Amino acid sequence: MLEIKDIHKSFGKEVLRGISLSVDKGDVICILGPSGSGKTTFLRCINFLEKADKGEIIFDNVSYKLDKVTTKEIMEYRKKTAFVFQNYNLFLNMKVLDNVTEGLITGRKMDKEKAKEIAMEALKKVGMDEYTDSYPNQLSGGQAQRVAIARAVALDPEIIFFDEPTSALDPNLTGEVLSVMRDLAIEGKTMIVVTHEINFARNVSNKTVLIEDGVIVEQNLTKEFFNNPKEEKTKEFIKSLDEI
Repeated sequence: MLEIKDIHKSFGKEVLRGISLSVDKGDVICILGPSGSGKTTFLRCINFLEKADKGEIIFDNVSYKLDKVTTKEIMEYRKKTAFVFQNYNLFLNMKVLDNVTEGLITGRKMDKEKAKEIAMEALKKVGMDEYTDSYPNQLSGGQAQRVAIARAVALDPEIIFFDEPTSALDPNLTGEVLSVMRDLAIEGKTMIVVTHEINFARNVSNKTVLIEDGVIVEQNLTKEFFNNPKEEKTKEFIKSLDEI
């Protein structure tokens, strides 16, 4: 479905040093690693929010050279993907319903009534259908993130990228967002999730990846990753989690 090959990215200093990853339909892949390891940069590069210095993505048998990709190619690629940001990235001047319909109407040129119907279904799925007339600043962080997820789901993407979707939330709000993501996983939605939520990785993902210093230290089926890690750095990382 999605093949990511040899991604490199520098910001003066090399942040990504040749990351490759294969994603199959229905995968829920959690990407773990210490702060500053390159996780978010990797996610942003594979949705063209950052321009990688080198690398290739093959998505549905179409190749994208990351250093030469055109605006037209990026737009075509993004029609099949969605991105959920750490800080929600909702339009503060728009009501909840308008936040969800905007991408459908403007990006997909969809009829307004059809867009509203799809948006309401997505908001209902995340438990936010009673907040259609609220503005983002009237919502809790957990509610705002659920709206952001509804916006992604409404686009019916083939894959959703999540960048630390709970890191800006108080612990008591984290559960409601993870619950929505768990439901999406059960439905078979393909997801790549950069996260510090280890229990989510253990219990929901089918594959887990550890990134450190811009390279993949280890990637494996989740059960094997946690129960039988191969690399010493992975063992140390898991041990440090157990000590928290």
